[in-house]
Amino acid sequence: MQHLHPTATRILSACLIAGLAAGCTPTVKVEAPDKPIVINLNVKIEQEVRIKVDRDVEDLLQNNPDLF
Repeated sequence: MQHLHPTATRILSACLIAGLAAGCTPTVKVEAPDKPIVINLNVKIEQEVRIKVDRDVEDLLQNNPDLF
């Protein structure tokens, strides 16, 4: 059996380690989703109509000063 030169052994070892390290590198895949993206916005909208009520009360009081 023939032995390799120490330099050749180091080169082969380095190649083997590099090959193993390359096999361990993480892979990131970017793909479009199969289903559409759904965003649920639960927004509660409240609005008071005070201006109209206040005007109606003001008109009522002006037209009927003896009410109270």
